[in-house]
Amino acid sequence: MSTVESSSSAVQQPPSSTLPMLGDNQVSTMQMQMQASTSSAGGSGSMSVGVPLDTQGSGEPPAKKQMLDPNAASSSSGSLSGGGGSGPAGAGTGTHEKLAYRISTALCCAVCLDLPKTAMYQCQMGHLMCAACFTHLLADGRLRDQIATCPNCRVEISKSTASRNLAVEKAASELPSECQFCNKEFPYKSLERHEQHECQERPTKCKYHRIGCQWRGPYHETTEHERNCLHPQKSGYEVMAALEAHDVKIKEEKKMFNTLIDLLSYEKIIFNDLQMKPYRTDEYVHKLFYETARFSAFNQQWVVKARINNSQRDPHQSNERTITYQLILKTKTSTPMSIHFFALKGPFSDMKVSTQIYKHEFTETSTESDYYVLPLPDGNGTGSSECNRMLANKGINFRLLMFLLNK
Repeated sequence: MSTVESSSSAVQQPPSSTLPMLGDNQVSTMQMQMQASTSSAGGSGSMSVGVPLDTQGSGEPPAKKQMLDPNAASSSSGSLSGGGGSGPAGAGTGTHEKLAYRISTALCCAVCLDLPKTAMYQCQMGHLMCAACFTHLLADGRLRDQIATCPNCRVEISKSTASRNLAVEKAASELPSECQFCNKEFPYKSLERHEQHECQERPTKCKYHRIGCQWRGPYHETTEHERNCLHPQKSGYEVMAALEAHDVKIKEEKKMFNTLIDLLSYEKIIFNDLQMKPYRTDEYVHKLFYETARFSAFNQQWVVKARINNSQRDPHQSNERTITYQLILKTKTSTPMSIHFFALKGPFSDMKVSTQIYKHEFTETSTESDYYVLPLPDGNGTGSSECNRMLANKGINFRLLMFLLNK
């Protein structure tokens, strides 16, 4: 009977603690975590027991979470420290900038690592190349006498195997890009117009630069500078000295114009639409040349021959490239022939070339003219981009005008 009473009293006795049977160190550690969680929660009214704040909701360690999204980590810390509503807005802006950066990185050219300004091509494996780098690769392959390949996967590329990626061109044109002058962001498609015509920080010359003013500054300071510029008060002698260099250029252009008008009055004028095709010599160091088929002019047979960088040994190692050409008489002539000639864009060509007239006296002993530069205009003044575009083609189409002076 006493046994039953003792057992019932043992059942009715409440437990001394709700904690499980843990060691003293473990109990004290858990209590410290509960206190830290309660104090950090503050006035929010919520409390998480035994879970660090910087891993709530994501399940990631703090270091990994900060590496994956540093903006979110900074915004969350700002909100916990009493930053008010600025945290979520900052996180949204950071996420948008991060997304734009990732997209621009994915859509950039594999060669120059820049967004395309014109067309974007892709190889058969999908690697992207802007138009300038694509033609440069094809030109390098022509100069090396090798097949051009993609710099990423080494698959063969050519104008027939590569294709344009219009989706990438459209997406890249909408991405924000930073102006190099004012550091503001604009859509990539309108950035060039902004930098050339709209930006208030774009470099601008003084309107008196023709009479010697060397000032060059931001556009918004132009009016103030021109109001205080000293060049309008200079003497006529000083102004005339500054205009001499400008007059030299004008005289050269006028001389060429008058020469062209004079040549058009010649009795014997002829033009031919030609195509130069590449070939290589059989020398130890193979050199690249271009040459046309024979054509008739003034009852004679002629050929146009061209070379790259004046037959430089390794022209593919140079970024600056030029084309020089010469006119060759293939038949014998009994009388000297004074020939004026120049190349220009023809109806079957998209070549961009400036006008430069050359002259040579063809005789029995002098059947080849000197090599003259084919004047290709370019943004940097070298013509390298236009030269690469021509080398990337299978042939160079142009029109040759020839004038024979009767003696």
